[in-house]
Amino acid sequence: MKLSASRLVIFLKAPRVGTVKTRLAAELGTEAACAAYRQLVEQLLANLDGLRDVELCFTPADASAEMAIQPWQHANWTLRPQSEGDLGARMTAAFVAPFAEGCNRVVLIGSDCPDVSATDIENAWTALDTNDAVLGPARDGGYWLIGLNQPQPALFDNVPWSTNTVFAETIRRAESLRLRVHCLRELEDVDTAADWRRFQSRRNSLEAAAADC
Repeated sequence: MKLSASRLVIFLKAPRVGTVKTRLAAELGTEAACAAYRQLVEQLLANLDGLRDVELCFTPADASAEMAIQPWQHANWTLRPQSEGDLGARMTAAFVAPFAEGCNRVVLIGSDCPDVSATDIENAWTALDTNDAVLGPARDGGYWLIGLNQPQPALFDNVPWSTNTVFAETIRRAESLRLRVHCLRELEDVDTAADWRRFQSRRNSLEAAAADC
């Protein structure tokens, strides 16, 4: 396989009470929602431990010192603040920077899906050898991963974010741009109390199975 420079960008928020997991906070309270967010991030990053060239892209931009002391940065990982603007503008910028630095396969994920594995990321990078884009569909109609082999700002401009049409709209735009798209497995984001309970149930089952081994 042709060698290429690959990067994983992970969008994170500084774990501040009242600013993370607001839908979850509506049912659990802000303190519990912030604690849940920390658990989700820690689970996700533990899954991805061992990957190289990972960039933790955080918001707000004034959280540099705060993020630097979080136990989230692994060896060979870097921190970068997200750009200004709406989600689409920040995602566009998150792709432009790695490509400008010499990468030719860039994958972006958020911190809402704790089931993403290192294998998922590697599969996405591999798919970009023969495709223009890769998407990981989420059960709520969005996507948990997007990967590109060059910047595609049209995929992020004026998208109806936080709706159940994001994935379908992105596919439509990719088709209009004549992009070859590969789709990964479907996963579930954790946004609501029901999502959180399902995540805890899955985690408890895995821990019980491990204890029985």
